[in-house]
Amino acid sequence: MLYVLFGEDDFSRQQALNEIKSTIGDETALATNTTVLDAPQATVDQLRNVTEAMPFLAEKRLVIINGLLERFDPRASSGRRRKAVDVSNRQKEYKSLAEYLVAVPDSTVVVLVDGKISNKNPLLNSLFTKAKVKTFPLLARDKLIQWINNRVTFRGGSISAQATQLLERFVGSNLWVMASEIDKLVLFVAGRQIEADDVRKVVSYVQEANVFELVDAILEFRGGVAEKLAEQLMQRGASPAYILVMLTRQVRFIVRAKELKNQRRSEAEIMGRLEMTSPFVLRRTLEQASRYTMARLKEVYHRLLETDLSIKTGRYNAELALNILIAELCQGTVVKSA
Repeated sequence: MLYVLFGEDDFSRQQALNEIKSTIGDETALATNTTVLDAPQATVDQLRNVTEAMPFLAEKRLVIINGLLERFDPRASSGRRRKAVDVSNRQKEYKSLAEYLVAVPDSTVVVLVDGKISNKNPLLNSLFTKAKVKTFPLLARDKLIQWINNRVTFRGGSISAQATQLLERFVGSNLWVMASEIDKLVLFVAGRQIEADDVRKVVSYVQEANVFELVDAILEFRGGVAEKLAEQLMQRGASPAYILVMLTRQVRFIVRAKELKNQRRSEAEIMGRLEMTSPFVLRRTLEQASRYTMARLKEVYHRLLETDLSIKTGRYNAELALNILIAELCQGTVVKSA
């Protein structure tokens, strides 16, 4: 039996893999009959050695192969010149792998696991009608909201529509993080319905959202607002050092996003380049990148680095350094760009 699981939603992908495992046999026996291969360079001979081994005291073996489809993905070689002989060799390679994978012994279950794969992937297309193929794209907003409601119900809780929308906005489509935050919320409310205020109190991404507001206030010279936001973050348990780290990180994100946007990079590529996991963070960063001049961003970034140095050299403690930074950066007039 051959399964193909691919897509960016690695949470749902892992759940599907767990379901496959549950259908194969006893968990203890399966543990001794499972092989996991990270196979960017796997050959048919290497796969044969693993897949044709007989199960030990069990009916089935499980072979999980990570990254095999990606090796033949057109995107992986975009922008590179390939010789005709290389193309020919790659064609022979994926064809021989496809022929072998659909002919493994009945005693072995093979699962190919990959991330985002192009629909022009030749190995995927060769296996599509001969394997059980499941795709796991990141959930769109409506489906994500439905997933949140289902997860809360599964955990024995209930949630208001406003709280659901706030969770979707703050956390985005990273289901590993979302599941963790929902678990925390269900425990926090202790049997009552989860409300929007609970999300604001409990969800860790709320602090990140407040950092966006603080960055805006600093960049727009709104000193009073910036001081109040910094004080609120500290009252919620964020240390001055943490706030400075988050400010530096976010301004760096904005600068890099602005540069990538000027290069006409797609939002998906920007998200990947910046290693972001939350669409909410990406949206806010791109908004800020479009609103402020590079000169103002660089001014703030360099002052943040100077403040970090003043703390590390013992000139100021973190709280005093943060207060001085906000006061100095918020002197002036607003400078924005289209």
